[in-house]
Amino acid sequence: MRSRYTAFALDLVDYLRATWHPSTRPQTLAPDPSTQWKRLSIENAPKPEGGRGTVHFTAYFFEGGWHALEEVSRFVFEAGRWYYLDGEPRLARLKLGRNERCPCGSHRKFKACCSG
Repeated sequence: MRSRYTAFALDLVDYLRATWHPSTRPQTLAPDPSTQWKRLSIENAPKPEGGRGTVHFTAYFFEGGWHALEEVSRFVFEAGRWYYLDGEPRLARLKLGRNERCPCGSHRKFKACCSG
């Protein structure tokens, strides 16, 4: 999961396609330079069973405003590697107060970090 997040952050489309299971992989996958991925938080990653696993994560990004993408992703282990199958995403626009912690993960107040 962390490697796929990094691939999204760096627009490594070839890696994303290579780690996406062929049964669910989209035909095209274009980079999105307007999205600035800032932080990944793994909420839960139970031990995989029977060649299948899930990862519950929240990814924070800036795209004309701050957002959080929360998803429970499903993975399958085939031919010696893990492949992303699909997920249940929930997207939320963040409304941050100046004195809240910055979503970038710096642990600083939003007003002193990424507010503008």
